[in-house]
Order: sequence, then C-alpha cells, then structure tokens
Amino acid sequence: MLCSMDISVIGTGFIGGVLGRALASAGHNVTFGSRHPDSDDVPSDTRARALSLSDALTASDVVILAIPGNAVGAFAAEHGPDLTNKLVIDATNKMGVPITNSRAALPQSVRYARAFNTLGGENMASPVFPGGVADMFFSAPESDRQTVEEVISGVGLRPVYVGTDEEALVDCLFRLWVNLAMNQGRGRRLAFRLLEDS
Repeated sequence: MLCSMDISVIGTGFIGGVLGRALASAGHNVTFGSRHPDSDDVPSDTRARALSLSDALTASDVVILAIPGNAVGAFAAEHGPDLTNKLVIDATNKMGVPITNSRAALPQSVRYARAFNTLGGENMASPVFPGGVADMFFSAPESDRQTVEEVISGVGLRPVYVGTDEEALVDCLFRLWVNLAMNQGRGRRLAFRLLEDS
C-alpha cells in the first residue's frame, strides 16, 4: 500500500460493511456514512467509525457508494453539494433495468468511477480462490486510476483497469456474473480473472 487514505463508505449493509471493514483492516482511515450512526455497529472491531451521511461525506475525498441503486437519486438530491469534486466509486447495482449503474443520478461535478459491482459480497470478503486472487474490473478517470487501484487492492482484490467512462462495459460483467452465478445455478462463490501471456 502506497499510503493511508481517508475513505468514506456510504451504506452500512452487506457490501458497504465488507468493503469498509476490509479497507480499515488494510490501514485506511474509513468512515461509514449511516442514517443511524449512534446505534450502528458496522465498524465492528476495526478502527473505522460511523458518522451521519453529511459528516461522512465531509470526512473524505474518496467516497464508496454502497446503498441500494434505487436510493441513489434521493441521496444525491439531499447531499449533492457535499459530493462536489469528490471521487465517487459507484458500487451500486439496479436490477431489471438496462442501465445498472447510478452515474446519471449523481451530480456531474463528481469524479466518477465504477467498481465493486461485478462480484457477490462474499467474494469481496474472501477474494482468494484456488486459482488465485479474484480480479475487480473497474472504470475511472485516468487521473484517479491509481487511487481506485489502491482502494481495490486494499480489499484484497486485483484491480484491472478498463478505461475512462467505461462503466457500461463493467456493467456487462455484472450481468454475466448474475447469469452464471444465479441463473445457471453455479452459486455465488464465483469470480472472474484475466489471464495474460507475459
């Protein structure tokens, strides 16, 4: 890890909890954004803390969005100014619609990245398979690529960059994962890995 970063994880459900606790265990300064921070025990035994959504957004320039996809519009309407110029890593998924990411619901002022949406949460909690570490394919502005790579590595996954503004391509992998894991019944303990002949 190159350096410790301040990272806010908005959402304290399964995905947000897995990501935030992993990043805190990796040495990052993690703040969970919660609607009920005083009673939220999502930080568990890590150094992470839980604050209100507004306070969590103020605490960090790197924000992982891990709330239900259909809640992003209301969240952005309320907290849009707090997101200005921040790197927002969109880990949301909207099921049953052509566009599964939440970019259109976010202010245009954010630096948008797409990651953490192509695997089930249990694979992010335990990213090592018999064939090696699972890959996390992601899209981000080139200027934020290294930061997002470091965040992904902090969770224990291997980052694979697919380019800037390529969230639609990343979302294809989400649909492929759902097809293989759920529709074909292969099970949720399934991940992707890029193989290259070096």
